[in-house]
Order: sequence, then C-alpha cells, then structure tokens
Amino acid sequence: MIVKMKFLSITGPKGDIDRVVNQYLSKYEIHLENALSELTSVRSLSPYLEINPYRDDLAAISQYYVQLEQPEKLSPHPMSTETALKTVHTVVGRSHELEALKKPLDGEISSLSETMRMLRPFRNMDFNLTDLLHFKHMRIRFGRIDKQHFAQFEKYVYSTLDTIFHKCDEDEQYVWGLYFCPINKTSQIDAVYASMHFELIKVPDGYEGTGRQIYESVTSRYNQAVQKMQANENARQELLRKYASEIVSAKYALECLSSNFDIRRLAACTSQGRNGKKEVFYIICGWMAESDAEKFQKDIENDSQIFCIIEDQDGNIASEPPTKLKNPKLFQPFEMYIKMYGLPAYHEMDPTMFVGLTYSFIFGTMFGDVGQGLLLLLGGALLYKLKGMALAGIISLAGIFSTLFGFLYGSVFGFENVIPALWLHPKTAMTTLPFIGSMNTVFVVAIAFGMFLILTTMIFHIVNAVRTKNTENLFFDQNSLAGLVFYGSAVAVIFLFMTGHRLPAGIVLAVMFGIPLLLIMFKEPLTRLVQKKSPLVEGGIGMYLLQSFFETFEVLLSYFSNTLSFVRMGAFAVSHAAMMEVVLMLAGAANGGNPNWLIIVLGNLFVCAMEGLIVGIQVLRLEYYEMFSRFYSGSGREFKPFLKKTLYR
Repeated sequence: MIVKMKFLSITGPKGDIDRVVNQYLSKYEIHLENALSELTSVRSLSPYLEINPYRDDLAAISQYYVQLEQPEKLSPHPMSTETALKTVHTVVGRSHELEALKKPLDGEISSLSETMRMLRPFRNMDFNLTDLLHFKHMRIRFGRIDKQHFAQFEKYVYSTLDTIFHKCDEDEQYVWGLYFCPINKTSQIDAVYASMHFELIKVPDGYEGTGRQIYESVTSRYNQAVQKMQANENARQELLRKYASEIVSAKYALECLSSNFDIRRLAACTSQGRNGKKEVFYIICGWMAESDAEKFQKDIENDSQIFCIIEDQDGNIASEPPTKLKNPKLFQPFEMYIKMYGLPAYHEMDPTMFVGLTYSFIFGTMFGDVGQGLLLLLGGALLYKLKGMALAGIISLAGIFSTLFGFLYGSVFGFENVIPALWLHPKTAMTTLPFIGSMNTVFVVAIAFGMFLILTTMIFHIVNAVRTKNTENLFFDQNSLAGLVFYGSAVAVIFLFMTGHRLPAGIVLAVMFGIPLLLIMFKEPLTRLVQKKSPLVEGGIGMYLLQSFFETFEVLLSYFSNTLSFVRMGAFAVSHAAMMEVVLMLAGAANGGNPNWLIIVLGNLFVCAMEGLIVGIQVLRLEYYEMFSRFYSGSGREFKPFLKKTLYR
C-alpha cells in the first residue's frame, strides 16, 4: 500500500532553524521540497544562503573512516559538536605529522632502491670502487650488453681493441661488467662498445670500499629506511585503532550536523514585522507520512517559536506527493519488481501484493514439483535471512506455490508415481472442447485464468481512473468500463459456447459487442463531450474514421494476443514434466529399473536452475506486458527522507 502523505509548511525565526531541525525534524522522515518553488504565491521570498561549516571537517574524517577495519560494526556514541570537531583536528593533525615523516622516507627508499639496482650486478667486485673511478690515465665504464652481441664482441672485436673487459655478473639475457680504456682512446673505444649495444650504467660516486662493501652498506641503509617506514605505518594504524570509536562517532555527528545544515538549501526566508521590528523568518516545506505529521504536530504544540501548517495534496500545492511503499513483510521483496518498472504515482494502486500473489501462483503452475519447490523455498528463505536479498525472498514464496502445485500434479523430483496427483498430470491430462476437439487441460485452464487476470487488471484500471478523475480512462479506454464490458462479454460468450449454450451466447454477442467497440473507437470526441468541450476531430472526419478503425482493429488483436500469451503457463508446466521425464530416462528410472542417483541429482539441479530462471523471467514478462500495461503507469517519484533519524544504535 502507499503511505498517505501530508504537506508541511514550517516557519519560525531564522536563527532558530538549527534548534528546530535538531530537536524536532531529526526525529521524523521528511521529503523536503524547494520552498521557493512551492510557495510561488508568497511575496518577498528569498533563498536561505549560508555555507555549510561542517562540510570540510566531514570530508576530512570520512577519509579516515574508510581506512578503519570494519567500521560498520562500531556503534557511534553521542558526541557534541565541539568534541566532534576536536576529534577531527586531533586525528588530522597527528596524521599530518606522520605523513610529514613519511615523505622523506619515501624519497630515501626510492633513491636507495635505484642505487641497489645499479650496484647489484657489481656486488662481487673485490677491489676499491673509489680507486677505479679516479684513475689518472684510464677510464672505467660500467654497463651491460646482451649475450648475443657479447659473443660477437668477444669473437670479432675484443682482440683488436686496447681495452680490458671484466665480467661481473650475468643472467639469461645480459652480461654485466666494466671495461678499461686509455684516456687518449676513450672516444674510439666508447664508440665501438656502443655499436655492440653496450648500455652504460652510471654508478654513483661518493662511496668508499669494494663493490661488495658498498652494496652491503646501501642495502643496510635501505633496510633501515624500510623499517622506519613500517614503524610509520604501524603508528598510523595504531592512531586509527586508538581513535576508531571517536572517528565513527565524529563522522556520524558531523553527518547529522551537515545534513541538518543543508536544509538551508531548500528553505526560504521572508521578512515580517513583529513587535514593531522587522524580523527574518525561515520557511521549510516537505512531505511527511500522515502518522508522523500528527506526531510532529503534537510535538511542537507547546513551542511558541515554531508554526506549522499541514495540508492534504488536494490543497493548493505545486508538487505531486512522493510515493512511499509500506507492505506486509511477506510481500516486501516484490517491491523490487515494482521499482524496476517504476513506482506507482501517489493516487495509483500499489500493485505489490497483487504481483506477489499472481507471480508466485503463476510460477507454481509452470514449475510444479514438490521436491524442487521445497529446495526453492528453503534455499530462498535461507539467503533472504542471511543476506537480505529481495530476489531470494521472491524465490522462497514462489517455492511455496511450486510445492503446492507439485502435490496437485503428483510430481516429486520428477517422479510421478511416488504420490498421487490431487488434480492431474500436466503432460497427459486432456479435455474435449466444442469446435476445437481434444486439448491439453492445463492449456485450457491457463487461458481461462489469463482471462480472469485481464478482467481483474481492467477493474484496477477503472479504480485508478476514478482516483485520478480521468474521464477517458474511466469510460472509453480499451481497459475502461467499455473495454471491461466488451472483453467480459467475449469471455462470457466463449464460456457459453464451450458449455453448449449457443443461443444465450449469440444474444450476448449481438448486444454487448457493438456498443463498447463504438465507445472505444470514438473515445476522444466522446471524452470531450463528457467534459463539455467541443468534440474536435483533427485531420477531417474521413481520416479520423480510418485511423480509428485501424486503432480499434489493433485493440481487438491485443485482446486476442494478450489472452493467448497465458498459454505459456500450460506450456511450461508440460515442458517441466517432459524435461524431468528425460532426466529419469537418462538415469534409467523410466521403466522401474534401478536408477542412477547421481544423474537424478544432477538432472534435478540442472532443471531447477535453468528452468527456474526461464520460468521466473517468463512470469515477470506476463506481469509487465499483460497486466501492468493495462492499469499501471509507474510514474511516481520515490519518497526520499532528507534527514536520517539521529538515534544512536
């Protein structure tokens, strides 16, 4: 059902808005509207312009909140504004101190890591690196060369150059080393090495000792820097652990304060004379559930600083009331399907319970099996209990009807000889009909049930038309009174013919078919006549008649196709029985032999998963296209409470 709404206009002295929000509005859910847009008839209104002072602090503490380990499990405790702000400043200040220490460590670790990378291939050198770098008559070059070019270098070039190459390290691709060359031939030798793709490596200067000693020294400094960085990270984690409860509480308190303050964006201000002085008053407008509105009115009745006007939607209000659904817990999961299609408008019927019953019933007819139905029931209920998944709740309720129809069909995990069928076996039950002959019984029942649902949705359409005072939808639409009479007469005629009563059927056909079709055909001019307007016909009478004829023909086709669409109920009931028969045949259980239970289990799981998914989609299609489209617009807007109730858990 749709919760009945009341429109509230709340006003008081401008400086008192925070007290009102914290003391009163924070207890209730209110869907705020822009006061400037709603109160267009009120003169001298101006926006309430103030910058939210809590926004930056809330953003700052939120950064630390997301770094906590499972913060949602911590319950916030009451915290004053001053304490919350102090907590933010303390945590941010201490964190900035740690960050200031971390930045130079990052640079040092990066620099030492690069140095280690360059020195690693030369770590096994047992001579002083400083001496090598400062020879007077020789130049030293460090670098690497890929093995293919190194082999060519050794074979064809090395023996012809005035150079000595010392190999320090190698891997699968490269050879690392250094070469010596006289100062007066440095350019020539460097060019030859470069032509052999020798990549120079700049070894850092300023280190004393052998290559091994220098590498070990740099490694030691690197490890010390890493330890300091880890200590810094441990201090940061300890800070988060120490202030975890305060961070959660400060964030919650600042969220409430920020949300309360943001009400100003939708509020308006007006100036009025009071006690010989000109005072500024705020105005807040919004929708509240009728029960909450009554409680709010009682809550403020002794407060002289606040004044509230409560109105119905029928009053002079610009906006349409938002839609808030409230259904029994059993049907709440089906609100997911309603929201997927679109929330009902405020004056529309809430189809949640109708969808819950029809969806589960139709699913059961198409997927009737005691064993598989119980699996759906228990599995869906368990997931809904543990995870709160709406789809799991839907599956669980559908499983109840699958189990019931399993008893009616006499099917338990595909076996049709374990329990007797309380009604029929879908695959074999046949019915003889006049003019048609023998037809599967479940097909006949499915079409009859579809006719019943179409008539029911037409009644819903009429109820919605009465609520919205829409003349065309009430009298002349294909789903209105005219459509109900026409389709109801068609159903009555079919029933009378099938039961052998031809004369009464002929009378109904002659009297009840023509007039409703004419009303549907000429719905636009007739609507204007009822509304006491001129029955204008656009494009000329001839063109209008031709267009109306084809539109009426399309309406007749839609009645026919919508009715036949329900045949899928019987088709899937038969197909389910046929699929399970195939599973039993593969398991060797069709002729009463010893079955292969592994195949039976796997087959049941496969059918339960695959056909359950397909049936679920097909039932949803019937809901949306054959039923919803007849009476439901889904044009409502969701009720979104601006404030969270400031109740500490």
